[in-house]
Amino acid sequence: MKILPFLFAVFFLLAGCQNKPAAVATADIPGIDSSVKPENNFFMYVNRIWYDSAQIPPSQSGVGAYMFMNYPQRLRLQGILDSVSKANNPAGSIEQKLGDFYASGMDTATINQRSFSPIKPVLARIDSISNLTSLMHFVATEARSNNTSFLAFGVGPDNKNSKQNIAHIYQTGIGLPERDYYFKTDASSVGIQQAYKVYLAKLFQLTGSDSATATKDADIVYTIDKQLAGSQRTNIELRDVNANYNKMAVSSLIKKHPNIGWQHVLNDLGAKTDSIDVAQPAYYDKLNTALKSIPLGNWKIYLKAYTLSNYAEVLSQPFVDASFEFNKVISGQAVQKKRGEKMAASVDQLLGGALGQLYVKKYFSEDAKKRVLDLVNNLQTALAARIDKLDWMSDSTKGKAKEKLFAITRKIGYPDKWRDYSHVIIVKDRYFENVVSASSNNYDFQLAKLNKPVDRTEWFTTPSTVTAYFNPNANEIVFPAAILQPPYFDNNADDALNYGGIGMVIGHEITHSFDDQGAQFDKDGNVKSWWTKDDYAKFKAKTQKVIDLYNSFVVLDTVHVKGAMTVGENAADVGGVSIAYDAFKLTKEGQDSTKIGGYTPDQRFFISVANIWRVKMKNEFLRLWINNNPHSPPMWRVNGPLMNNPHFYEAFNVKQGDSMYLPEEKRIHIW
Repeated sequence: MKILPFLFAVFFLLAGCQNKPAAVATADIPGIDSSVKPENNFFMYVNRIWYDSAQIPPSQSGVGAYMFMNYPQRLRLQGILDSVSKANNPAGSIEQKLGDFYASGMDTATINQRSFSPIKPVLARIDSISNLTSLMHFVATEARSNNTSFLAFGVGPDNKNSKQNIAHIYQTGIGLPERDYYFKTDASSVGIQQAYKVYLAKLFQLTGSDSATATKDADIVYTIDKQLAGSQRTNIELRDVNANYNKMAVSSLIKKHPNIGWQHVLNDLGAKTDSIDVAQPAYYDKLNTALKSIPLGNWKIYLKAYTLSNYAEVLSQPFVDASFEFNKVISGQAVQKKRGEKMAASVDQLLGGALGQLYVKKYFSEDAKKRVLDLVNNLQTALAARIDKLDWMSDSTKGKAKEKLFAITRKIGYPDKWRDYSHVIIVKDRYFENVVSASSNNYDFQLAKLNKPVDRTEWFTTPSTVTAYFNPNANEIVFPAAILQPPYFDNNADDALNYGGIGMVIGHEITHSFDDQGAQFDKDGNVKSWWTKDDYAKFKAKTQKVIDLYNSFVVLDTVHVKGAMTVGENAADVGGVSIAYDAFKLTKEGQDSTKIGGYTPDQRFFISVANIWRVKMKNEFLRLWINNNPHSPPMWRVNGPLMNNPHFYEAFNVKQGDSMYLPEEKRIHIW
């Protein structure tokens, strides 16, 4: 995964060496389906027996590895939270805050008794809006507690000066997953549009509107949404790094958008700045005109809808049910998650740095951190050697590429310093207020960075989340504690499994430094070319081959992978497997040919690659994925890269005529 913050983000070489402890055991690989030929569908060869028998829990949209490992992960977190919520913790301690926050969310009797009374003051503020100035005042002040509507403000590094934090604003203001949902006419999209309108109407009914009025107001909200959506960039257009960086003087914006009233908005946001990066200018141009052309009364209805929707999950059960009924149309999830799982996710989202401390203390092994560092070092060695051998790149660009490679910062396990939550006020029987307090604290935490130097020690995920990312603004790769577990990493497993597992993930994140977006950032994290003109043209041509190949993959019915939207992740998958394989060959086991469980080391490496993407999803969620996720679906995260890897061909005797075969001239070889 790649993090481009606010776009919605090695210091030495090791020679080839033994990376595992002397007495490490090997791990068996169960479930291979010998009825599937590996050369025809390697994902299913490794995963078919599991895939056919796996049952997606009714409360989930999928099951298996990758993002779906966060579901059982939340059960671990729930265990921690159950424990601290019952303990007598010192006032102000992170245990007290976590325990009382969790307990307040589990107290559904109190939450249900309060119904929507916690937001009645907010709804009353909307009723009192009398002009555009008071409208924008409401929008800006509510954004500080994450009650967002048509304004998205953030603080993060300047793409042209990565050491400095600046203000950013982005397109927002719609309730469906992305702008294209409003303009598609296929049956699935129309069904989602209708479900969204029903959801909006239900929210209005729950706060006292009759059916006819609620339906009329839902149509008003949808119409405003669609107008704003028409000015937004597509997910593919959002990949253009330079087009989505537009630093402007506040004085110019004040003149350009008189209806928005930027100076008052910034004052209400608490943001003192003389410039803003307007990521998608056309959206704010449209907003400026829409504020005048759409009646004030309609805007008030719109703001009520967004307030109700933003807080639906923290209000009484009828609001939670309404939210679920809409989301299940998009995700295919059959029944609601249990309250404990929901609350574990809520705590992790709002107080994740505090919860991470307890998670690491209980579950993380420092030995795992050391071994993963060894893998990172070997992967950097492998990529440096691959760069030296590239036949399409000049020596001058190769030198710059290796400079960037060895400037990458590695973050493994958890942050060096933990975040302070002392200003968050948590009361045991006030869940709504606790959410607002934590959300406001998160806003203040971000705001405090404005016009300050970037803190390169900061993490953009929690240690308890199963993920990994590359951050181009800092030229860093990050591997939280939670991903350092099977199937990605096992400290007791042989090198073949670990290099095909976490090694592939490490290689993937390193390759992001050189994908279609990452390649535009220099070693210090600035958008600045380090290429010769000719080399960059060759790189773009190779990137186009990635787009073309993945466009050909059919996922569901006639739905194809969106090659242009997923190109960065696909290039990172192809590069990640290749780099991880070369790094594996630097180990003693990688240079051996001894079979384990009937498979050669090379075969075990590729089997591990397929095993880490063992995922089964509901069709509804798969459609959502294709439209919004920059990664290809799991099957193509396996078959796509392996079709381009010559060592896979050798390991499994792939020949012309096999489904996994690509002619050499069509194979992708960038890094």
